[in-house]
Amino acid sequence: MRTMRAAAIGAATLSLALAATACGGGSATGGGSNDAPKTLTYWASNQGASVSADEKILRPELDKFEKKTGIKVKLEVVPWSDLLNRILTATTSGQGPDVMNIGNSWSASLQATGALLPWDAANFAKIGGKDRFVESALGSTGALGKDPAAVPLYSMAYALYYNKQAFAEAGISKPPVTWDELVADGKKIEATGKNGLGAEGSNLSNNIHQVFVLAKQHGADFFTTDGKPSFTSDGAVAAVKQYVDLMAKDKIVNQSNAEYAQNQSLSDFAKGRTGMVLWQTASATFKSMGMKDSEWGVTAAPVQSGAPGSGAQTNSMVAGINMAVFKNTHNLDGAAQFVKFMTSDEEQKLLNTTYGSIPPVKAAQLDPAFNAQGTAVLRQTLAGSAQALPQVADESQFETAVGTAVKDLFADAAAGRAVTTESVRAKLQKAQQQMPAK
Repeated sequence: MRTMRAAAIGAATLSLALAATACGGGSATGGGSNDAPKTLTYWASNQGASVSADEKILRPELDKFEKKTGIKVKLEVVPWSDLLNRILTATTSGQGPDVMNIGNSWSASLQATGALLPWDAANFAKIGGKDRFVESALGSTGALGKDPAAVPLYSMAYALYYNKQAFAEAGISKPPVTWDELVADGKKIEATGKNGLGAEGSNLSNNIHQVFVLAKQHGADFFTTDGKPSFTSDGAVAAVKQYVDLMAKDKIVNQSNAEYAQNQSLSDFAKGRTGMVLWQTASATFKSMGMKDSEWGVTAAPVQSGAPGSGAQTNSMVAGINMAVFKNTHNLDGAAQFVKFMTSDEEQKLLNTTYGSIPPVKAAQLDPAFNAQGTAVLRQTLAGSAQALPQVADESQFETAVGTAVKDLFADAAAGRAVTTESVRAKLQKAQQQMPAK
């Protein structure tokens, strides 16, 4: 999912919301029977450089949909810091949008509320069929064995972006493939006066994405096969320590990054202050920040040794955005038409090209635009070396609890406090204790 999810949601509040038997969402202004309303409300996630940028991108497409169907779409672009909390409130109050974007890793958690429309065979038929979508994207649409709770909209993957001038100044001829190479290159960049690698220690979701991948590389996961949290295994502890050590031990991440939130590391990179950044689908954001395509390069995110691939060579989570419909919408037919429109081949090519993401629709991926510098690596990563975050009902609480543990450890590193295997395990033990009892 896109970075930057609900950083301030308390685990207790989240547990209560997810445990509630929700009545769903639906436009508070819709009213009437399924075929009566001519208005839909849509909460879009902030995909671009700003909320206003997204409004400018989406408004012409929504007007196009209205001209085609007669259905007006009331748009609200919701920042990631607010989106999950807004959605959870809507699932319990019944007052929400008809259609909304969700981070794909939330799918199982929100599915557990009972508020979202299940995408069974009949509903998928309304939008052209389930087989239009890439299998990896469908893997992050809900719990295993259940009808999906959402439909893939934008697919993303992590990659390593590097500043070509910073590499040249540091005498680096090619991008790193392994973490050892990345650390070595980061130290060379630091010697030139720039920061080696950017990070966002206060961005909980980005913390989760990075340590999830590192845990896979250490042969571990944060949940057992039966869905129970397993935050303190040796592999999970090693993953978190390796990530925080980029600041604490390797010193290629500036201490100020401990307080960085959404897009701050990208801004430093675009301004030439930082040599490398690990990010998902960043090319459009760089452009909006004034960075030319010729100034940066991109390669697959690092692995422990060898080359990216499946299993322990996983180098990205399957990131992306899904579209969900509240099942108590007063305009179910209109909502289905809107999802069909947004996932049509034409709109998929246009929107994903604009945002620098990858279409989860197979036919749209064939467009040459998705074999360009900013997208080819992402598409290849999604096809062969990415894995979905755990599709469990407690995934949202996991993001808050473990993401905060990583944030606290970055704060320790920035303050000069020791980050040890024992201190990492203690933070993860505390995070596990905050999870709902099984």
